[in-house]
Amino acid sequence: MAIETERKFLLHYLPSSLLVNGTLIRQGYMVNKKDMVVRVRLSGDSAFLTVKGATRNASRKEYEYPIPQQDATEMLRLFCKKPLIEKTRYQIEFKGFEWVIDQFSGDNQGLVVAEIELDSIDQPFEKPDWIGKEVTHDPRYFNSNLIETPYSTW
Repeated sequence: MAIETERKFLLHYLPSSLLVNGTLIRQGYMVNKKDMVVRVRLSGDSAFLTVKGATRNASRKEYEYPIPQQDATEMLRLFCKKPLIEKTRYQIEFKGFEWVIDQFSGDNQGLVVAEIELDSIDQPFEKPDWIGKEVTHDPRYFNSNLIETPYSTW
């Protein structure tokens, strides 16, 4: 069993000089409940099926499996609620941690968030100057909720 612990933040500004080699991601949800989601993701040349449990204090159980791209494409088309999540993902190293910046497009155009994965919720880390307000516990920013209430409708 894998446990994912991540914190999510808005940005003061987009560090455009650091945004290189982004990966286009398309993802959809076959099951989207409060206590469990089943997600299909196309990420660059890779595809994954992911099962996640309920979030408790920024942590949750997560199981992820590689699947054929063709299968993912069909699942996104046939089984996932629309709109799909569309975003470009950038990875940035800062002070020993990897930050992930997701720049959304489609129905969530204009939303940009940064995430950091930690070993525990209280693990110390230094924030880059472009990191703004923390939204870890705000459910509006969960990808699974952005299909129900896209950012463009806020």
